[in-house]
Amino acid sequence: MTYATLRIERREPGISLWTIDNPPANAVSELLLQDLDHAIETAANDKSVRVVVITSSHPKTFLAGADLKMMMSNAGQYAGQPGAIRKSSRRMQQTFARLESLPKPVIAAINGHALGGGCELAMACDFRFMGSGTIGLTEVNLGLIPGAGGTQRMTMLLGRAKATELIFLAKRLSAEEAQAVGLVTRAVESTRLLQQTLVFAEELSRGAIGAMGLAKSAIHLATSKQEAGYERESEAFEQTFSTGEPLEGLQAFFQKRKPEFIR
Repeated sequence: MTYATLRIERREPGISLWTIDNPPANAVSELLLQDLDHAIETAANDKSVRVVVITSSHPKTFLAGADLKMMMSNAGQYAGQPGAIRKSSRRMQQTFARLESLPKPVIAAINGHALGGGCELAMACDFRFMGSGTIGLTEVNLGLIPGAGGTQRMTMLLGRAKATELIFLAKRLSAEEAQAVGLVTRAVESTRLLQQTLVFAEELSRGAIGAMGLAKSAIHLATSKQEAGYERESEAFEQTFSTGEPLEGLQAFFQKRKPEFIR
């Protein structure tokens, strides 16, 4: 299988290294989601794959969120198609949920900024090692909310109080700050990020992967109401476009100024 946005290589013992390569900005796109869907299915059915590690080829960005310019240009089109924005949100949620449910350990090696969708993908992994950049759900700065599962996963990872703080204030955390609150597993020196992640991946790979997969499925049952949360998130994500706030937030982003939501 040839991938348009992923480079996949095998490392011993049983480590599958996925490098996201979706220039110019490594943004979430339909093509990337399709590649991830196929890679997840392949890894799930390949017994020789024991652990998955996800990193990025971009020098400064692990993964960016959805293409903001495309969102602005399509805003009028979405307004005339009730449910289109919610459908787009659900599409991202479903791919990230498949990654989260992969019955093998998945580790994110975060080598740069992981904001918005990048943070949401990282939270769908079992472990997060982070070197440089910042991480967070920054959508509220744009008049939006997280739409790829972020409201649900951050709450499960950090608890309601901390998730509310980070989402409402659109905080961008350094690797050390993210480790302190539990958002990342380990903050490491950026030059040693991949090396240390692969060492950890090898340790996992030599363990009882079958048991880990079964434990993972049981752990997910602790959040059995999560699907309703995802559905509400996608509905609320669409509803933000009726407030008028995304237009101001996105314009401010591209004009490199602070948004003025009070008029």
